[in-house]
Amino acid sequence: MTASNPLRDEPALPLDSTAHLMHSISSQLADRLRLVHPGGRRRTAPAAVPPVLVLVAHGSRDPRALDTVRALADLVRAQRPSLPVRLGHIELNEPLLPDTLAALGATPAVLVPLLLGRGYHVKRDIPEMAAAASARTRVAAPLGPHPLLVETLHARLTEAGWRPDTAARGTSGVVLAAAGSRDPDSAADTRRTARLLAGRLGVPVVPAYASAATPTVATALRALAARGRHDVAVASCFTAPGRFATQCAAQAPGIASAPLGAHEAMARLVLHRYDQARAMTGAEPASA
Repeated sequence: MTASNPLRDEPALPLDSTAHLMHSISSQLADRLRLVHPGGRRRTAPAAVPPVLVLVAHGSRDPRALDTVRALADLVRAQRPSLPVRLGHIELNEPLLPDTLAALGATPAVLVPLLLGRGYHVKRDIPEMAAAASARTRVAAPLGPHPLLVETLHARLTEAGWRPDTAARGTSGVVLAAAGSRDPDSAADTRRTARLLAGRLGVPVVPAYASAATPTVATALRALAARGRHDVAVASCFTAPGRFATQCAAQAPGIASAPLGAHEAMARLVLHRYDQARAMTGAEPASA
């Protein structure tokens, strides 16, 4: 019997399979060589570029508002230097949001509203402007309600002189002054912020509004007085100075805090909302 030749008996690979195998090996080798520096050192793969963070401010005729949101943008940059940060306004100030998005071209972006609850701007205006842009965008949830927002409210009240001791807590209270909206979700968000702040302060906190919703600041002050709460401060639940913030503060019987503005906790909250939006998988943003 003639012994078989294992090499001769091995089935030959088709020519096209052999070519495919050689091409695959060559491609993998080329990919590895691209990671090697000409001097022999291994290259590091380029890091993925994060989407641009676009701060979306409402806009105001008060010049202090623009200065404030610019200062907040600087704090955000300081906390995350590698992240590109831009600013866009819904109205009244430049740059307007559509212009900011147009300047980005096709660069992906996450839009973080500098608004403190859900309302028409968050649900309609900003998403429509984002949809009209050529860039791939995602809209984050508004800043409130959130414990970091309450941290800032507490800090601003403290700066304004809020020092209720244990004996005074029975006669103390706070009016949380907000812009107001006809959207019931906006009022629900403000009420939740008021509850969080009440838990932090240990005194009743009544939400009130500058427009479009009730109660007004004056009505909230009377409601607290009827409960024996005469030592009342007004907490300004506004991102930046403006007409509504000024009107509400003017009605305070005593202490009125400054708007939230450029505060470290606000910058952390902006970045938190940015990170939340990046991690989402297409679901509608929701307040947390």
